[in-house]
Amino acid sequence: MFLRSVEIRRDESINEREYPFTIPAIKSMDRLHFRSNVTFLVGENGSGKSTLLEAIAYQCGFHTAGGGRNNAYEVDASSAILGNAIRLAWMPKVTNGFFLRAETFYHFASYIDTLDPDVLSNYGGRSLHKQSHGEAFLSLFKHRFGKKAIYLLDEPEAALSPARQLALMRVIKDLSEDAQFIIATHSPILLGYPDAQIYNFDEQPIEEIAYEDTLHYILTRRFLENRKTVLKELFED
Repeated sequence: MFLRSVEIRRDESINEREYPFTIPAIKSMDRLHFRSNVTFLVGENGSGKSTLLEAIAYQCGFHTAGGGRNNAYEVDASSAILGNAIRLAWMPKVTNGFFLRAETFYHFASYIDTLDPDVLSNYGGRSLHKQSHGEAFLSLFKHRFGKKAIYLLDEPEAALSPARQLALMRVIKDLSEDAQFIIATHSPILLGYPDAQIYNFDEQPIEEIAYEDTLHYILTRRFLENRKTVLKELFED
């Protein structure tokens, strides 16, 4: 494990009445500690998990639209407001890694196509645009990811079938002893990764939560075990 904690520095440069400091989870947060090589950030849309992950990516020097330290391409990326307000504690510090942002992955794939063709060996040997969305994600995970690095993944399940989510879990397992993963997700499959740390952004202050207590697990299990009842309740006027 490399990144030990992330802290929000609250000084005169921060306007608590402006976004993103108005997000309840961010507003109540002082510091999060990472005690596992695999940490998940969970919460409803808008809860702040992706915002914090992006800020960590900014501090790591990764492209905030997706990529590593050496990836520079033109695309609208989020502002550095929160990125400038956080402090990362490392032991030891690593500079290798990658930030995956599912919603801007198309732009990253287009950027890779502009580079030397030899670079494609890091992505399965062919253009990411010539693979399905899910295949492109897995090519990135299998060929670009390595050891002694930190990987920040924002909703990686967006392009992955359940079977390929399990394949991603295997990639994480193969690298987890020598790499660190921080993942924002809605996937009850990924959240089931053994011994992972899970932070719940729906509670203020942000706190750790057991897998079986996450809303993702509870709702999915209820639906699978009582599908007709759940749908009846949902569709009743």
